[in-house]
Amino acid sequence: MLRLQSISLLQFKNYSNRSFDFTERIVGIYGNNGVGKTNLLDAIHYLCFTRSYFSRVDSNNVQQGKDGFRLEGQFLLQDKPEKTTCILRETNRKEFAVNDLPYDKFSQHIGRYPCVVIAPDDSVLITGGSEERRRFFDSLLSQVDAGYLKNLIAYTKVLLQRNSLLRSFAEAGAGDASLLDVLDEQLIKPGNYIFDKRKEFFISFLPRVKHLYGEIAMQPEDITLLYESPLLTSSFRELLQATRSKDCFAGRTTTGIHRDDLEITLGEQLFRNIASQGQRKSLLFALKLAEMEALKKEKGFAPFLLLDDVFEKLDENRISNLLQKVCVENEGQVFITDTNEKRLRQHLETLLVKYQLIKL
Repeated sequence: MLRLQSISLLQFKNYSNRSFDFTERIVGIYGNNGVGKTNLLDAIHYLCFTRSYFSRVDSNNVQQGKDGFRLEGQFLLQDKPEKTTCILRETNRKEFAVNDLPYDKFSQHIGRYPCVVIAPDDSVLITGGSEERRRFFDSLLSQVDAGYLKNLIAYTKVLLQRNSLLRSFAEAGAGDASLLDVLDEQLIKPGNYIFDKRKEFFISFLPRVKHLYGEIAMQPEDITLLYESPLLTSSFRELLQATRSKDCFAGRTTTGIHRDDLEITLGEQLFRNIASQGQRKSLLFALKLAEMEALKKEKGFAPFLLLDDVFEKLDENRISNLLQKVCVENEGQVFITDTNEKRLRQHLETLLVKYQLIKL
């Protein structure tokens, strides 16, 4: 079991110094726009992932006019209490610790408190480019497999080095191929590991997404999800050799697992081109619910679920279906934000589960 019992925020975004106690598994957070509902969810995400869900730059999360911030959460993990802290110093140095024991590498914390977020901007997962979908399944797999995260970090580091070398080749019009050989060897091992893990994972994950989509949409639709990767047709080594001239000309690595994607079609057309807003929302929820199930299966307990302003532009049936799945059929702790107290309360009342409401 995983629970967050309390959290304190110091100089974090719009919070000067505020603490919250969470007494129930279902927590509703309501208030007008701009009062800090999303910021509270992001603070929870920070304690799970050592970073913000919405910004890659830590300093962007410091309260205006202040230097640094501090977050502290009191957790229950498998019935054992844990204190987790995240501190951003005035020097922009970040520290992260569990029970006052600091991590040597922040990546060691990933997966300790599995967490799934559904936020308004997540629609880019459906409508955006391939990098959005890679970020989604990389986050998921990194929470269940420390080896995946380690290899992903290694791959990204070598890829940056290779691209830097290729840019120098492109600018000079020539270069030392032996240096490229060395980087290719360093890229192949983590690349193959990541590809194998993705391919194995999607065998069960993608059919589950399709099934959940049908349940949420409440009608059968001809939706297809396929894992796309250059490595499905050739070995990574062969691909790097075949595209070397192209890479040198382009100044970047044009093939590899950093080009992987999920192809989603409705009928015979790309889903993002023809799907309605309701269909896009349904697919987003299906992906996130499948993520929750995968995390629970691997961890043995349900992850946190952070639902940020998901009721907007969603019909009543879809809201009811979603809440039934995440609040009743799911045993994990759920945090839900909404601007409308009456709507939030009414939906939670119909579930016949204990809940807590927090006004901001």
